[in-house]
Amino acid sequence: MGFFSFFSKEKKETLDKGLSKTKESVFSKIARAVAGKSKVDDEVLDNLEEVLITSDVGVETTLNIIQRIEKRVAKDKYVDTNELNNILREEIAALLTENNTVDAEEFSTPEGKKPYVIMVVGVNGVGKTTTIGKLAYQFKKNGKSVYLGAADTFRAAAVEQLVVWGERVGVPVIKQKMGADPASVAFDTLNSAVANGADVVIIDTAGRLHNKVGLMNELTKIKNVMQKVVPDAPHEVLLVLDGSTGQNAFEQAKQFTLATEVNAMAITKLDGTAKGGVVIGISDQFKIPVKYIGLGEGMEDLQIFRRREFVDSLFGTTAK
Repeated sequence: MGFFSFFSKEKKETLDKGLSKTKESVFSKIARAVAGKSKVDDEVLDNLEEVLITSDVGVETTLNIIQRIEKRVAKDKYVDTNELNNILREEIAALLTENNTVDAEEFSTPEGKKPYVIMVVGVNGVGKTTTIGKLAYQFKKNGKSVYLGAADTFRAAAVEQLVVWGERVGVPVIKQKMGADPASVAFDTLNSAVANGADVVIIDTAGRLHNKVGLMNELTKIKNVMQKVVPDAPHEVLLVLDGSTGQNAFEQAKQFTLATEVNAMAITKLDGTAKGGVVIGISDQFKIPVKYIGLGEGMEDLQIFRRREFVDSLFGTTAK
């Protein structure tokens, strides 16, 4: 299947629009970094390093990118500053590929995993419940039957919000009373999903980081209880991060990857920020695939993260 056969013009336009603030910010900074220069020299590289760091790419990832560019400059002997944009694009695309961030197809689940169980983690306010609703919408749109589990029982608003999303999307939400055991909710959700032949189960969890040990114990308990119903659950532990928080998202990723076995990430709210560079840094530092990106409030505004289109939207040319 060809790449553009499953990435529509409308999605590309949404991506371009969503990343426009980051693109404008990065381009203006790069323009200042190379002003008056005809070739990429040490001063340009120093300026570029500052551009990437202030664009929330992160220090370690920035140094990695700069080293790659230095090798290119040394190899090619003379690199015009006009080429810098293309080199940046190519090296960042290569970096994302190396970090297991591959171009996926549409919202789908692996063969032989029914129900496919996703446990969603992340602090309050990052768009976790909204992301769950959008995921449910996309899976249902692709012909999957979906069950949602309201296991964030510490916040009444979280349960209510998930119920609203369930009604909007037209999928069942399993819930219990406020303060109920989150693991019990997860257990009930999986039992109902299995009994009704559901394809996908998405479990919301409490977004608290005040005590890493407590969080770890709670998430471990949820996983253990789910495995009584689906032995290899959860198949996916999805960490939701707010891209607009920049470097704070790095710290949240660090804490949650220590607390549980995160194997996928969703980065939200990229449409309202110039901090889209955080996607590159988080992918590089944690070596965990960024699977989804949020580019707006609409149900269609959660996209599969495709590194080629992402880099294309940032730098204006097609990555190879």
